[in-house]
Amino acid sequence: MELSDGSQSRHIRLKLYIGRCKDTCRAKVRVTNISRSNLFNARLTLSVKVNGKKMGSCTDYIGGINAKRVRWAACTIRTAKLDNYWDRWLDGDLSRWSPYVYAVTNYRYYV
Repeated sequence: MELSDGSQSRHIRLKLYIGRCKDTCRAKVRVTNISRSNLFNARLTLSVKVNGKKMGSCTDYIGGINAKRVRWAACTIRTAKLDNYWDRWLDGDLSRWSPYVYAVTNYRYYV
């Protein structure tokens, strides 16, 4: 058997659920293994951009995901940059507030 690394690929499907995203951003992710192989050592990295500027990121360890099964991961992003940007929004310095959260997964599996 050969060990292989996977990254944002054909084995995993992600569904992001974004909560309140003001001075802190909380996101939950449903990670579904859509392949027939068991995955292990899976990690999730979430990043937040507001108005196109990166505000921060966080990492969560998911662990192993059996074939055709689901695991949940959650992350909270709380940075000084995001807090300062939110204060600028409240003061009226910014014309819009449009947060964007994206996720990247890394995992291993046997071929």
